[in-house]
Amino acid sequence: MISPFLVLAIGTCLTSSLVPEKEKDPKYWRNQAQETLKYALELQKLNTNVAKNVIMFLGDGMGVSTVTAARILKGQLHHNPGEETRLEMDKFPFVALSKTYNTNAQVPDSAGTATAYLCGVKANEGTVGVSAATERSRCNTTQGNEVTSILRWAKDAGKSVGIVTTTRVNHATPSAAYAHSADRDWYSDNEMPPEALSQGCKDIAYQLMHNIRDIEVIMGGGRKYMYPKNKTDVEYETDEKARGTRLDGLDLVDIWKSFKPRHKHSHFVWNRTELLALDLYNVDYLLGLFEPGDMQYELNRNNVTDPSLSEMVTVAIQILQKNPRGFFLLVEGGRIDHGHHEGKAKQALHEAVEMDQAIGQAGIMTSSEDTLTVVTADHSHVFTFGGYTPRGNSIFGLAPMLSDTDKKPFTAILYGNGPGYKVVGGERENVSMVDYAHNNYQAQSAVPLRHETHGGEDVAVFSKGPMAHLLHGVHEQNYIPHVMAYAACIGANLDHCAPASSAGSLAAGPLLLPLALFPLSVLF
Repeated sequence: MISPFLVLAIGTCLTSSLVPEKEKDPKYWRNQAQETLKYALELQKLNTNVAKNVIMFLGDGMGVSTVTAARILKGQLHHNPGEETRLEMDKFPFVALSKTYNTNAQVPDSAGTATAYLCGVKANEGTVGVSAATERSRCNTTQGNEVTSILRWAKDAGKSVGIVTTTRVNHATPSAAYAHSADRDWYSDNEMPPEALSQGCKDIAYQLMHNIRDIEVIMGGGRKYMYPKNKTDVEYETDEKARGTRLDGLDLVDIWKSFKPRHKHSHFVWNRTELLALDLYNVDYLLGLFEPGDMQYELNRNNVTDPSLSEMVTVAIQILQKNPRGFFLLVEGGRIDHGHHEGKAKQALHEAVEMDQAIGQAGIMTSSEDTLTVVTADHSHVFTFGGYTPRGNSIFGLAPMLSDTDKKPFTAILYGNGPGYKVVGGERENVSMVDYAHNNYQAQSAVPLRHETHGGEDVAVFSKGPMAHLLHGVHEQNYIPHVMAYAACIGANLDHCAPASSAGSLAAGPLLLPLALFPLSVLF
């Protein structure tokens, strides 16, 4: 057992010992501020180029407190105090706030929000790719209320498009890019009620393969929803939960293959080894399904079977950037959200750090002269950290004092609600008696719930590249895709764009970097 008094003494000592020597000199802070000011003045020269490419990074559940904690973790993983570290998204020149509420919910879910930031229309909780006229789980309110996404707008403009996620490819965030569903949980027809099936609604996995048949890149989890009921999974042969789910008997992977032109090179892969062995010069279409359900947490990832988010993003860009008209790529760090729901802050924050690494990788492979990159979240969580921790305190560590009420220590990270609520002997659990640094430790919460909930506050929007300055204040979440479309001269608002011939030349800048510059052996 760790002595609470020892914890307090160590915390007090750290307060003075962890101040970097350079930070004691006022010149350090003044010079830093002047350099930042000089950079800010440079931003007055706005980038009004046409965005040949648009990349959207969506950190599911990545509220501002998660961004800050991930920044500290990133620094501490590099043996620094952490607070002074810069995430890749921190380097973006423009930051805005997004109001995340759904049309019928003060605290939103990931489906209604995805419809907002991909389709440009706010929607009801639990629905994807439809307007607020569609009621959740009511199939007969869908027809006529479908709304299309920026992925569709980009495809219609001749661009290549891709979806990369660490969740199922038919989960809430990616599904709003291609599907129109009254219920986000209709992953396959197995999860749909008989009434919805009889009324003609299609499950989300079916829509992925049929609605936009020429999506160039699809990578994530969700294998089991593509195969007939009880078909054995290629990786988990003895796991009944990994078996196919489809009642209609369709093999959607075979259907995906059949839709591709014969003169094009299409590849289906189910593990990291196959993915990294691809000759990307000869890949026109790629479907990668690496798990039956969601992909593994980054901390638990099998380096043989599951690629990292950074690796998937690298492959996706190499395939998509071959199109001289450019591309749209949606990238979701989806398991940040899952870690928080489970009260497992360590899992959530490592997911956020991995997504930030993917953002950096995309930055290396593209140019802000003609690539608009937007990083945001769909919603927040009731996740917080505090307790007057000293500089450099482990983000997963204890606060430097005891509670003045129950005289027990507490971790800096806490949740407003969730599964971490524990009472031992009629009192709050003494965290010094457990391994609070464990990957799956569930941080204490104020209210007991099986699953921690979303938060309702605004989330950050980071942007760089052409027209990034249009994301500049406090916006409704549905404003985001309108900015991306305006920058890329796609979608409905084209009044500001030059005719197609000249617009193409404007957008043809330096983005299409030679693939040879990025051999997989170097990138990975």
